[in-house]
Order: sequence, then structure tokens, then C-alpha cells
Amino acid sequence: MTRVWKWNRPVTVREVLEDLQQERSIAYTTVMTVLDNLHQKGWVRREAEGRAYRYEAVSTRAAYAAALMNDAWAQSDNPAAALVAFFGMMSEEQRQALNDAVRMVQGPETAGPATAGSPESTRSTGSAGENPGSATEADGR
Repeated sequence: MTRVWKWNRPVTVREVLEDLQQERSIAYTTVMTVLDNLHQKGWVRREAEGRAYRYEAVSTRAAYAAALMNDAWAQSDNPAAALVAFFGMMSEEQRQALNDAVRMVQGPETAGPATAGSPESTRSTGSAGENPGSATEADGR
């Protein structure tokens, strides 16, 4: 998957093979088998191009990582203990990223029903007759 995401476009087995061979010796059939397995698992889609296929990632790397974490967590007989152990393995930067992610997920609940770009969030405050929920009406002016 790393190579498919790296190219950020549909790739052939030959392209992935040549890319991998810059680092190590690997057989064409190995790359073909791995890409076929990823296709069968639904991680890549493929389109025929002549006698070959072009493979493209179905989701982002972040979504893939999230699915892996979810699968691993689902395997635990004690999810809370698994999370505590996982958090204990995190670096300070990872804990900060986790805190940031929690704030992003909780953001809309703490901000109320209006979301960016919605009519409620883009209304300007005007005179009392113009906008019933405006600051001028709320403070009695």
C-alpha cells in the first residue's frame, strides 16, 4: 500500500516492482500476488489496461491506519486495558496528536449545532427585526 499511496495515481505491477527493486530484489509474481490480495480485500481497485491492471488505493493512508487500529482493538478481550497499554506506548507527540484529534471530534458538540458555512454560523448580527437571534435583540436594543 505504501507504494500505491506514494505514486498517488493508478499504478501497474511493473511500476511498483521497479520502485521496490531500487531497495531490494523482489519477483514480479510477488508484487502481483500482493496487489491481487489487496484488491480482494478491497484496499485497491483495479482497471484492465491491455493485458495488465492498474491499481489505485480505495482510501487514504490515514483511513487504512484507522481501520488497522480498529481491527486490532476489536481483537482484544479487554478493550479498555488495550487502550491503556496503547496510550502507554505513545510518545509525547503522539499523545498531543491524540488530544488534537479528540478536540476535533468533539468540536461540533461543544460549539453547538452551527457548523462552518451553515446559515447559522454565517449570519451577521443586525437590528432586532433583521435577525431574531442577533446580539442586539438578546441585549434588549
